[in-house]
Amino acid sequence: MIDKVYNVLFVCTHNSARSIMAEGILNSLGRGRFRGFSAGSHPGTAVHPLALKTLSSLNIPTDGFRSKDWDEFARPGAPELDFAFTVCDKAAGETCPVWPGQPMTAHWGVADPATVEGTQEQKDKVFWDTAVILKRRIELMLALPFASLDKMSVQREVRDIGSR
Repeated sequence: MIDKVYNVLFVCTHNSARSIMAEGILNSLGRGRFRGFSAGSHPGTAVHPLALKTLSSLNIPTDGFRSKDWDEFARPGAPELDFAFTVCDKAAGETCPVWPGQPMTAHWGVADPATVEGTQEQKDKVFWDTAVILKRRIELMLALPFASLDKMSVQREVRDIGSR
């Protein structure tokens, strides 16, 4: 029997920091059972360099990341999504496209590390702290006993994770 691979989309406004880090972390920890993607409602022109530096410090490859429009995931041929998580409050308040697969949704809001001003050390720390929050939430999701939970229970669990 082939185990299901769950497709997870992380969404924030610019798809340059939080959602990119979440995508990388999930792909690293998902061990082939989960495949992460990221997108933005109004994507920026580039991935934030500190997001890539933070992923690198977690020993996560940083090649191939780019800011993407969330419409890419609503087009024919897009991956069928099982989950879609907003990681910023602004994107959570926007009307999302209809994505293939009718994914379960939850809000996993995290403050935007790209808006923090200060020394390089302070900025590095904020990006690190953001990655740690996202990593912990992803680890909690990966620990869920998907095979023994019904869809409503999974939905409740992933929503609860966003408050941790």
